[in-house]
Amino acid sequence: MPEPYDVITMGRIGVDIYPLQTGVPLAQVETFGKFLGGSPSNVAVAAARLGRRTAVITRTGRDAFGDYLRQALGEFGVDDRWVSAVAEYPTPVTFCEIFPPDHFPLYFYRQPKAPDLEILGEELDLDAVRAARIFWMTGTGLCAEPSSTATLTALRARGAESAADASGPPRITVFDLDWRPMFWGDGKDDGRDGSHRSDGSGRGEGKGGKGRDDEVARACYREALAHATVAVGNLDECEIATGEREPHAAARALLAAGPELAVVKQGPEGVLAVHRDGTTVEIQPLPVDVVNGLGAGDAFGGALCHGLLAGWDTERVMRYANAAGAIVASRLACSSAMPYPQEVEQALADGVAGVATGTAP
Repeated sequence: MPEPYDVITMGRIGVDIYPLQTGVPLAQVETFGKFLGGSPSNVAVAAARLGRRTAVITRTGRDAFGDYLRQALGEFGVDDRWVSAVAEYPTPVTFCEIFPPDHFPLYFYRQPKAPDLEILGEELDLDAVRAARIFWMTGTGLCAEPSSTATLTALRARGAESAADASGPPRITVFDLDWRPMFWGDGKDDGRDGSHRSDGSGRGEGKGGKGRDDEVARACYREALAHATVAVGNLDECEIATGEREPHAAARALLAAGPELAVVKQGPEGVLAVHRDGTTVEIQPLPVDVVNGLGAGDAFGGALCHGLLAGWDTERVMRYANAAGAIVASRLACSSAMPYPQEVEQALADGVAGVATGTAP
């Protein structure tokens, strides 16, 4: 059997078309950059930057933007063998506005339906999913069929493998709660999302947008949590998943739902991590001059994977992930801004995240 992947992510992908100007309303922006986007795809890029063998399961449109995304994944060192095209739907694009330090509205164009919600369970390579050292999925993947069934199929396969091979190396299944309310509706909202992944500790307010009733989402989240070993989310996302908003109560509720490790991101209050073994860690954010908070949470996720795979203790993992998120918050781009190991170590040594280029040291 081929060597297992360190990290396989599953779910959203698209093209980020971001202003190359800060503090300017979208209507007045004159220059834009084009980047690979979509949270699980960015997490795969972030983990690859840290030296991990990664792949992503997703779908694009059969169009030029889809070609671009596959090319970008290859350039970032992410295996695209499970990226397929959907003829019926265009590749999604996302615009944003950049108003540092904490206002980064997003404008999603995923109509009439995003191809990444057309992932089919019968087309999954379940042997590879079972074997991966980390499998990463998101709440967005549960918002529509056939993606929801495919995601749960992958999760069940992971659980069955763990039960059958309890003596082997641990396999980690991460549920990124990733609550985007407009994705749960009937598709008639305007695609705006005032939320964002800020400094690796949170994604902003996460309010707004029409959607299916929160209880419907909560039931979907509950089913997925039963198969996860790690749950990651900000306070809004934890509230959707558990009904709890107070950080420690939310962490306890996540652990009660199945995972062994709950990571609660709290924006300027830092990050709380609680393990089933009783370990509790609270880490303050690394100081940073924020340029663009978008993508920082995905850098946090990739670094979380890296630390878990390295077998580090919970505090070290959280400090490392916090630093990676802060580095990306200090940069304009997202996927191309993901840090290399030397940059994260330097930020930890300096006690501050400085601006860097995102190129290999």
